Amino acid sequence: MRVPMTEYLLIDLDTERWLCRVCDHDLGDARGNYKEGTLVYDRDPREIHQPIIDPQRYEFTFSPDPTYCRILEFYCPGCATQMETEYVPPGHPPTVDMLWDIDALRAQWQKRGTDPMTAVAYGPGDDVQRHSHAADAH
Repeated sequence: MRVPMTEYLLIDLDTERWLCRVCDHDLGDARGNYKEGTLVYDRDPREIHQPIIDPQRYEFTFSPDPTYCRILEFYCPGCATQMETEYVPPGHPPTVDMLWDIDALRAQWQKRGTDPMTAVAYGPGDDVQRHSHAADAH
């Protein structure tokens, strides 16, 4: 039984594995941190939040200082879908944003007797259009 956990992550309760919802790539033990199975891009925050004022003239430019802040982007190794982003101090390990009681999750869905992949709503209208990142590559 597969349970959607985020837009791009699911847990396969039969194998107890994190999987990418786009390409089914195995990201690791569902009782652990899925981020350990991803590719991580450690970004300089100035790439995302460019200085508002001239960094040659001013020490503080409204752009995060890379000696205090890094942006970690987590990607699926199978399809390169970006799964998560977090702001952390340099050298800080990735945060653990989800830990699930797999046994309780399995029992909950067995009791419901429905398929989680069709039962989980995305929002109003529930008409989700999937897209491919392959078309974005040039």
